[in-house]
Amino acid sequence: MTDPWTTPAILTGSLVRLEPLTIDHAAGLAAAGDDEAVFEHLRGWDAMDADVAAQRIARTLADPALVPWAQVDLRTGEVAGMTCFYDVSPAMRTVAIGHTWIGRRFWRSGLNTEAKLLLLTRAFDELGCVRVVWHTDILNQRSQDAIARLGARREGILRKHKLRDDGSWRDTVTFSMLDDEWPTAAQRLRTALER
Repeated sequence: MTDPWTTPAILTGSLVRLEPLTIDHAAGLAAAGDDEAVFEHLRGWDAMDADVAAQRIARTLADPALVPWAQVDLRTGEVAGMTCFYDVSPAMRTVAIGHTWIGRRFWRSGLNTEAKLLLLTRAFDELGCVRVVWHTDILNQRSQDAIARLGARREGILRKHKLRDDGSWRDTVTFSMLDDEWPTAAQRLRTALER
């Protein structure tokens, strides 16, 4: 029997399908990740070809702390990017959402917003989470704004939390959403996607 907390089920919306990440997504991820701006604040990733994408996917799949999905644009069938659950704790009924990126041409398309709606629905409505968390680089204002638009609350800053690829120390901004905040956030996200 599979553990729903650590198994990436297929999640389908009207714009995006989240499907379990596999090596078969390498060429699509390479095509989506053809712009260095996509990875400006994501540690360990940069513009890539299919071989590098396959290596990164293999590394992701080998990490038992990650529950990874490929994001597939339903309009074109293209792989748009990836996302994960991590810091999964059934005992504490919490997950984090992250290791997320989508190709630049998919930015502001609604695709990533719907992907987050699907992930939050999985977390709160299917797994029974009481808390969902996000972490992002303090320099990544675009990500902070996107997380806030989901209805998450900024909790604080973890100082000198991680090393960046360039060796500098990263301060990490933490956000969370709680189960009692989820119904309002869900309605707001659905309304935004209908526009």
